[in-house]
Amino acid sequence: MKRALTVSELRDPIHGFVRFDSDEVKVINSPEFQRLRSVHQLALTYNVYPGATHKRFEHCLGVMETASRIYDVVTNDRNVLSDPEIKSIVPKVGDFDWNYWRRVLRMAALCHDLGHLPFSHAAENLLPEGITHEKLSYLIITGSGMEKVWKELKIQAADVAKIAVGPKHCAEHLSVWESILSEMIIGDTFGADRIDYLLRDSHHAGVQYGKFDHYRLIDTIRILPKADAKPPEQGSDQLSFDLEEFRRSKEGQSKEPTLGIEQGGLQSSEALLWARYFMWTQVYLHHVRQVYDLHLADFLGLWLPQGKFAIEPSEHLQLTDNEVNAAIAVACRNDSSSGHSSAKCIMQRKHFRRLYQENYRDCLKNLKAFDFVRTALEDRYTQDKIRHKRISQKSEGKQFPVLMSSGDCESSVNLSATLARIPVVSSALIFVHPEVREDAISWISTEKERILLQ
Repeated sequence: MKRALTVSELRDPIHGFVRFDSDEVKVINSPEFQRLRSVHQLALTYNVYPGATHKRFEHCLGVMETASRIYDVVTNDRNVLSDPEIKSIVPKVGDFDWNYWRRVLRMAALCHDLGHLPFSHAAENLLPEGITHEKLSYLIITGSGMEKVWKELKIQAADVAKIAVGPKHCAEHLSVWESILSEMIIGDTFGADRIDYLLRDSHHAGVQYGKFDHYRLIDTIRILPKADAKPPEQGSDQLSFDLEEFRRSKEGQSKEPTLGIEQGGLQSSEALLWARYFMWTQVYLHHVRQVYDLHLADFLGLWLPQGKFAIEPSEHLQLTDNEVNAAIAVACRNDSSSGHSSAKCIMQRKHFRRLYQENYRDCLKNLKAFDFVRTALEDRYTQDKIRHKRISQKSEGKQFPVLMSSGDCESSVNLSATLARIPVVSSALIFVHPEVREDAISWISTEKERILLQ
C-alpha cells in the first residue's frame, strides 16, 4: 500500500509560500542543507545595504519552488510542441517518469548551492585550482552523508547531482531531457536560480532594480527547437549587434531543444535581463561591497590552513560564516594576529577607499589606463596600502528561441533591439588605505594625465 505523504508549507517573502512533503523535508533537515542557514547570500553586502542579511537557505527553497513552477508549465500537455523530438523527450503528466523527474528537479534545485563557501562567492579564488563550488555541491550530493536520504526518496543521487550542477561541472553525460531539467535550475536566461536571486536580492537590499514580471515570464516558458541568430543585413540600424559574439555563439552550437519563450513573454524576458544589469551596476558591483570582499579574502588567505579552502566534504561542511566571523573578531582584538589588519578593516569599518575606477574617457587616451595608474600608485606607496580588483559580468542569456504566433521559432536577438542594447557590466577599481587617501587623491589629480600619456 502506497504511503501517504503530508505536505508542509512555510512563508516566503518572494513566493508567498514554499511547499514540500514529508519525504522532501528529510533533505531540508539534513545537516548538509541546514548549513546554508549560516551562509550569507550576498557575502558582506549587508555593510552597504543593511537589509541584505538573507541566506542561501531561503534562496534554495525559492529556487525549488520556482523550478517546480517552470516544470509544471513546460510539461503541461497544451504547452508541449507537436515537434516529434520534443514530444518524445517530455514525459506525460502523471506518469511515473513525470513524477520521478519532478522530484529529482526539486531536490536538485534545493541542493544546487550545497557547495558554497562561507560568504558565498566572496573568496572563491581561495579554492584549489580546478575546484568550483559546483564541484563541491556534486561531491556532497553524491557523498555518503546524503546516501540514506536519497534511498528513502527512491531517487538516484547521480541524477540529482548532474542536474544541480549542469554539464559544465559534471563529468557524466547528460541526456537532452536532463540538460533541459538542469537549464530549468541554472540556465543563463530562464533558470530558477537567476529568477529567484534577482527578486530576493532586490527585496532584501531594499532596491527596486531586480524586480520584473516573473509570473508572466514563467507562464510563457516553453521547450523549443534552437533558433539561429542572423547578423544584421548591410545598412541595418542594428548598430549594437555584436558580430564577434554572434560568431562565437555559432561555434559548436547544439541543435538540441532548449528553453525558450512564447512571443507574448518576450518583454518579460527583456525585463529580467535589464533587472540583472541594474542589480550588477547598483548592488553586486558596488565599490564598498567589492572592497569588503577583498578584505575578507585577504583575511581568509592568512587564516585558512595553507591559505586554501578544504575540498573534503566533511571539512567543508564544518565551515560557515559563523566560524569565519568569530575568527575575524578574535583577530581584530589581537594586533599580533596575522590577519589583524584585514579583520580591523572589516570589523571597524576601516576599509580601503575607492581612489580610481576604469572609465571610458581615460581608455580613449590609453587602453591600458587602469594598469598604468595601478602601477604608478604601487610605485608611490607600499604594497599594503593599495588593493585593486577587476570583475566582469558574463555576457550570457540574450539569445534564446521565441515561439511566434505563426508557430515558427525565431531567435530573440533577431526580434528584440532591446536585448541587443543591454550592456555587459564590468568594473575595475583601485582602493587605497584611509591613511594615504587624501595624499593619493591630490597626487592622482595632478599626475594622472602624465601617467596616461607616458
